[in-house]
Amino acid sequence: MTRRRDILLAATALALPGLAHAQGGWRAQFRELRYGIISSENERDAIARLQGLAAYTERKLGVPMRVTRGTDYAAVVEALRSSQLEFAHLGPAAYALARRSMGERVVPLLRHRGHDGAEGYFSVIFVRADSQFRTLADLRGRSFAFADPNSASGFAAPSYFLRKEGVEPARSFGRTGFSGNHEQSVIAVLNGTFDAAATFWNNEQSGNIQRMVEKGMIQPGTTRIIWRSPLIPNSPTVTRAEVPEDLRRDFIAMMQAMPQEAPEVLRQLSANTAGFALARHEDYADVIAMVEENQAQRRERRS
Repeated sequence: MTRRRDILLAATALALPGLAHAQGGWRAQFRELRYGIISSENERDAIARLQGLAAYTERKLGVPMRVTRGTDYAAVVEALRSSQLEFAHLGPAAYALARRSMGERVVPLLRHRGHDGAEGYFSVIFVRADSQFRTLADLRGRSFAFADPNSASGFAAPSYFLRKEGVEPARSFGRTGFSGNHEQSVIAVLNGTFDAAATFWNNEQSGNIQRMVEKGMIQPGTTRIIWRSPLIPNSPTVTRAEVPEDLRRDFIAMMQAMPQEAPEVLRQLSANTAGFALARHEDYADVIAMVEENQAQRRERRS
């Protein structure tokens, strides 16, 4: 791994002043907790959005939390693998990468639960609202942006499900590329760098595009969705197997108490989240299989 990933987050660290260091249990081992997030959102907004979680954690657990954002999805997995993080919020495909590189050392703890009870989301393909593109067939020979190689909604799911519908991205699109993150995919389509792109979508009220509208990054009504994937399980919050069991229990209890004790913090994390359900490795078995098939297809094309 590159030095960039070894030091992935020094510039974006967020640490709050600590309470007095508590004695006994896991607190005897940890003067701070480290929490990593993937780069689906720009750095400034991602770090600002997690300030509430850092303060809530310190208030509830009695030690400061340092929140960091990865330079890309794989960087967060590498930080977790190299014991630079105690907890991380990964996408489903990034969890598949973590499982491949860490095995059972990565342990899923929680996943978001929507206000409608949904524990999943979708990948969507979108175009400019004023474009002539209406169907996948209209995109044949056109340019297409994926978000990140380890994004479920921004790469793994559209690659897999499009192929099931007879659309092989490497052959059907005239040009493909990675934008770097979901927000950059939207910007790239709106400025004409790409004709279409994939991003995440929860429902009519919540998703990447809606969040960008709310933040004033784009104007409403400037994009149009032309394809939607089957349901993808919501992103897991994970830990390392060597993190003490009592710390895991306290962390889970803290997160599950958030809807009642700190609803404003929950809204900062995700407007579509009502709370957290326990996550299991088995929840992501289909995503892991999907990622593995995508990799097999890429190896086959190169051979």
